[in-house]
Amino acid sequence: MSRFEDLEVWKRSARLSASIYKGLFDLRDFGFRDQITRSSLSVPSNIAEGHERGSSKEAAQFFNYAKGSAGELRTQIYIGMDIGYIDRETGRAWLGEAEEISKMLHGLIRSIK
Repeated sequence: MSRFEDLEVWKRSARLSASIYKGLFDLRDFGFRDQITRSSLSVPSNIAEGHERGSSKEAAQFFNYAKGSAGELRTQIYIGMDIGYIDRETGRAWLGEAEEISKMLHGLIRSIK
């Protein structure tokens, strides 16, 4: 695969990030909104950076960062649901997608090590 844009995990994580940005656009708690959008944006960004690196070791390192950000994102979604910032249906959808992205990243990391 020559382009990170061809990776399904990158496509899905970029779509999830865009969905979170759109879904929380009107949220007035700027600190929470900033934190959750940053973690969502970090997932596809680290996938892209890892893919563009010169070695498998560096790629795996950045894919691990992306996986960590996906875990951070899931935590923030749970909290957002608990405090009423994210409705349950949307939150469950985001959680499911973030979990699938984590699994895909795990497989990707294992395949290059």
